Amino acid sequence: MLGQGTWNMGEDPAQKKREIDALRLGMDLGMHLIDTAEMYAEGGAEEIVGEAIRGRRAETFLVSKVYPHNADRRGVQAACERSLRRLGTDYIDLYLLHWRGSVPLAETLEAFEALKKAGKIRDFGVSNFDTADMREASALPGGDEIAVNQVLYNLVQRGIEWELLPWCRARSMPVMAYSPLESSPSEQRQMLGNPRLQAIAKRHEASPAQIALTWLQQQENVIVIPKAVDARHVRENRASCDIVLTAEDLREIDRAFAPPARRSALAMR
Repeated sequence: MLGQGTWNMGEDPAQKKREIDALRLGMDLGMHLIDTAEMYAEGGAEEIVGEAIRGRRAETFLVSKVYPHNADRRGVQAACERSLRRLGTDYIDLYLLHWRGSVPLAETLEAFEALKKAGKIRDFGVSNFDTADMREASALPGGDEIAVNQVLYNLVQRGIEWELLPWCRARSMPVMAYSPLESSPSEQRQMLGNPRLQAIAKRHEASPAQIALTWLQQQENVIVIPKAVDARHVRENRASCDIVLTAEDLREIDRAFAPPARRSALAMR
C-alpha cells in the first residue's frame, strides 16, 4: 500500500495551497491513506489534511499520532478531540502513540480502548516501537488490538529486518515505513546517488526514488508513506506502484544496501 505523509507540512503559510493540492492529487491517483500527527507543525499539518479531505472524508483513511506526554487517560482524550477538530472529522481511522514516553503503556492502551468504544477512533497502534516494546505492549490488556507499528524503514535503514519486521509479520501486523527516501537532503543524495540503484532505475526507465519506493512496496506487510508537495513528485510516487523489480534487481539492491547482519537499536527520526 502506498499512502501520503505530511511531516513538515503546515509550517509555512505560503505553501498551504500547494500542500493541500498535492494531497488532493494523491487521493485522485488512489493514495487515500494520509498520515499526520499532532506534533507536525503543532497541529498545522492536521489542519492542512483537514482542508484537503473536506468533502472527501469517506474515501480517506486517516492516520494521526499523539505525543507521548499526552498519552495518559485524560491527555489522550483531549489530544484526540483537538486532532478531530483540526481534521474536521468525527473519527480517526488509526490513532498511534508517536513514541514511547514516561506514561505506562497500560494506561495509554486503556485510553485508546475508550476512544475506540466511543467511536472517536476505528483502530489504534504505535510508532517507533522496537521488538521488546512490542512484546511488552502486546502482553498488556488491549495489546492484542495494536493494529500497526510505524517505524523508520528504507534502503539505508534496514535494521528492522533482523527481528522487528519478522515479529510483526508473524502476527500479520503491518509495518508502516516513514521517511522511505530518508529525510535530509544529504541522506537522500547518499541513497539515491548509489550507482547500482541508478543503474536499476535506468533499466526500468524510472527514477532512483521510484525504485526505492517500489522496493519497499514489494516487502511483505509494509505500508509506505512518502511526502510530496508538488504535482510532479506526487505523480512520480504513484507511478512507483507500476514497477515490478526482478529477482536480479533485488539481489543488486542487497549488494548496494546490505541487509542487517546483526541486531541493532531501532533507528528513529
